[in-house]
Amino acid sequence: MEHKTLLLNQSDINSLITMKDIVEIVDKTFVGFGEGTTINPTKVNLDLGETASYPDYHGFMNAMPAYIGWEDIAGIKWAGGFLGKRREMGLPYVTAMILLIDPTIGEFKCVMDGALITNLRTGAQAAVAAKYMFPNKKEISIGLYGAGMQGHMQTLAFAELFDIKELRVYDLYPAAAEKFKEDMKDAVKGDIIVCSDPKDASIGDVVVGFTQSKDKYIKDEWIKPGQIVFPMGSYTECEDALLLNADKIIVDHVGQCMHRGALHDVVADGKLKEEDIYATIGDVAVGRKPTDAANERIICVPIGTGAMDIAVAGIVYKRALEKGLGGTFEFL
Repeated sequence: MEHKTLLLNQSDINSLITMKDIVEIVDKTFVGFGEGTTINPTKVNLDLGETASYPDYHGFMNAMPAYIGWEDIAGIKWAGGFLGKRREMGLPYVTAMILLIDPTIGEFKCVMDGALITNLRTGAQAAVAAKYMFPNKKEISIGLYGAGMQGHMQTLAFAELFDIKELRVYDLYPAAAEKFKEDMKDAVKGDIIVCSDPKDASIGDVVVGFTQSKDKYIKDEWIKPGQIVFPMGSYTECEDALLLNADKIIVDHVGQCMHRGALHDVVADGKLKEEDIYATIGDVAVGRKPTDAANERIICVPIGTGAMDIAVAGIVYKRALEKGLGGTFEFL
């Protein structure tokens, strides 16, 4: 029996997967969550100065294991983001690696870059969730906060599942929003409107925030029935009143969402408890928990799970074998 582990870099991965593939994989994996065949323990966070005072490296790493039943693959992603010296060096914010094993015997099948997969699957999660909450919509309008990498990815993913009739974008840096408009003109069928006032971007069937802001800039009074808000950033982009007054809160993973991201502050202050979470996206995907998104104000928090990374990595690994891509290394 050979004990060779396949090694794949970002270029290999980019040649093997598309956003259309990612959307389909994320969809199947959310269904797996609902069916109980996607196994995803809560991620373990190593704070390297993201919020902690020591060590002062302005970053963090997460360990994110998962098993994907529909692929019969298991693995772990070791990933994080750094704003300190890494940014000064001109390196991308995200750094990540994925390790896959054969779940029957524990053999390491593949080691691959995880940054590209992280960016792609993060973009797809909100779009897939919206598909289940707006099952009869073919066209959608979007309000987007943040015109960076994830702003692009979110838009590409939504464009796979909906015709985007209007997209309003706000960014602290107007030049970034203008560049986004130019970059996304082929993906968005309708108009892209660059907003100078953050309130003007809160109009849309879905409102997506993907920023590093801690200012709770999405206001309760802005959001009306029939809108789904996706606060995707690592911090708390929605003001507390919006979270506490929402008709429903839906998350991808209850354990993780209670301690990081949009819900962190209201949970820490004792204002929101686990029983206040209406459902997971998996519950909605399999029809266990219905929504009335056309008439409700819904907060949906897909904070990100290792399961999505492992599911995508499993397909990438299979395709790499078929096409003879990547190198190998014999660890044993």
